[in-house]
Amino acid sequence: MSAIKVVFVCTGNTCRSPMAAAMATQIFASAGINAEVYSAGVNAMNNQPASRHAVKVMEEGGLCLLSHKAAVVSGDMLDTAALVLTMTGSHRAVLLADYPAVKGKIYTLAEYVGNDLNITDPYGGSIDEYRACATQMRKLLELTANKLYEIDFF
Repeated sequence: MSAIKVVFVCTGNTCRSPMAAAMATQIFASAGINAEVYSAGVNAMNNQPASRHAVKVMEEGGLCLLSHKAAVVSGDMLDTAALVLTMTGSHRAVLLADYPAVKGKIYTLAEYVGNDLNITDPYGGSIDEYRACATQMRKLLELTANKLYEIDFF
């Protein structure tokens, strides 16, 4: 069975989307979902490391972002993805404007599981803001895993 390719997208690809990708990899594997998980940013600077607070918060959860290198979202990345999950509605709007052909597979992370909220950007914030962001995303990622499992999307 081939893996489902999921791409998480935020702004700079140093906080939210790398944390989401790391947590999703763990959550999906625990749920028995065969997934390839990636992250990118709509305004990323290639090869930037994850922010120090993102690294720390993921370490607290047993995950490692030390090898993360930021990447700019690309058409090829989106074309080959089965599902693209953005952190905010504005990220989704940018992708839809730049890549209209992939409209049917782009959602905000919250929208995909029936919620209407944006994932607040912790960039430049305290470690507690990063923890709150990770907690919010983890809950949505668990719901995402449940949905993927239920619809046999892998």
